Amino acid sequence: MTFVRPARRVLIAAASMSALFVAAACGGGGGAPSGGGTSAAAADFTKQGDTEFWAGKDTSGNTQNLIDQFNAQHPNGKVTFHELPDSADQQRQQMVQNAQIKNAKMGILEMDVVWTAEFAAKGIVEAMPPDTSTDGMLKPAVDSATYFNKLYGLPSTSDGGLLYYRKDLLDKYGLKPPTTFDEMKAACDKITAGEKDSKLGCFAGQYNKYEGLTVNFDEAVHGAGGVIVGDDGKPNVATPEATKGLSTLVDWFKDGHIPKAAITWQEENGRTAFQHGELIFHRNWGYVYNHAANDKDSEIKGKFDVAPLPGITGAGVSSLGGHTKAIAKYAENKGTALDFLKYVSSPEAQKSNTLATSNSPVLESLYSDPDLLKKFPFMPIQLKSIQTAKPRPKAVEYGDVTLAIQDAAYGALQGQTQPDAALQALQAKLQTLIK
Repeated sequence: MTFVRPARRVLIAAASMSALFVAAACGGGGGAPSGGGTSAAAADFTKQGDTEFWAGKDTSGNTQNLIDQFNAQHPNGKVTFHELPDSADQQRQQMVQNAQIKNAKMGILEMDVVWTAEFAAKGIVEAMPPDTSTDGMLKPAVDSATYFNKLYGLPSTSDGGLLYYRKDLLDKYGLKPPTTFDEMKAACDKITAGEKDSKLGCFAGQYNKYEGLTVNFDEAVHGAGGVIVGDDGKPNVATPEATKGLSTLVDWFKDGHIPKAAITWQEENGRTAFQHGELIFHRNWGYVYNHAANDKDSEIKGKFDVAPLPGITGAGVSSLGGHTKAIAKYAENKGTALDFLKYVSSPEAQKSNTLATSNSPVLESLYSDPDLLKKFPFMPIQLKSIQTAKPRPKAVEYGDVTLAIQDAAYGALQGQTQPDAALQALQAKLQTLIK
């Protein structure tokens, strides 16, 4: 899953890196660019000793279990959990700041999939040894950890957006899971007219001004047949298709099909609302399933199910989510860090983590594992969501790019800017950022 990102501070890059490298660079030929993340001296991946794992707040409670299991099998160095805030922006900020001061204790970083280009190019993380295996891992997850044909970590979870829905209510009114926003609106109108429940809202995703808004905007644009950045690496967001995507979200806020309160929602706010019976439909990541099915305060146990995301004019398209565990450039004990990465990428650790959290694994074979399917029957839907997901723009200065997207989308959702004008301004801004 891709978590919360409010305020951001962007590092001033060295002059040689001031230009932004987009997604095309990740698949391009040649070595790392001048000023990139590789140093002249080869990294020492043999040194053992204690190190720290830096990651966001563990809402699953399973991170420490994985660390304890690793430590029990690894006498030459222990891993301790350095827990960061919920906000992915704050996580990124602390990682960048500690890389600047060359903090040797910061050993392993949990990178959001959209940080790879920046962290690699700016020398925050180390390229993996050339013989590192990614056999059996989902291709989108491996691609998200790759920059200029070099691997900068091992994918630990992958993710695609899902539509959670109240199966009991759809069954009651003879409805099927919607495949388009129009179908979803019609289903909501029928259910709310029959239920007359004042707290029952239609649909919500994540619309606060943080990375979740970039994700939801990205999905709306793709779901209407548009793009933010084209296959040629050039911004192409001022189009009728992209405008249709953003306008749909704006209209749904205006007419109440998205609750007005959702303008402040991040992942956990929406999850809580859905679990408390306040939404018929909810867009979120795979981790929500475990909470909705098992939390003591969940009011929808046995009453919900999962479907693919609906599109606006066609099939729904998820923004690719997930995380990569990487080795910090200035980590003192890279041998222990590498051993930990290999451990958490093993089939056994991947399976146990998925069983405990419902986070999506990166090993494709696990999506047909009988134990996982028994507990999480939505796994085939999740796999398809990941395989068809679109990556957000891969950029060295991704912080500037995502902030520009959030500014444009948030202004339109609040009614401060018309969608077409917001996207024209965004197009102009992206053209200055993406060269």
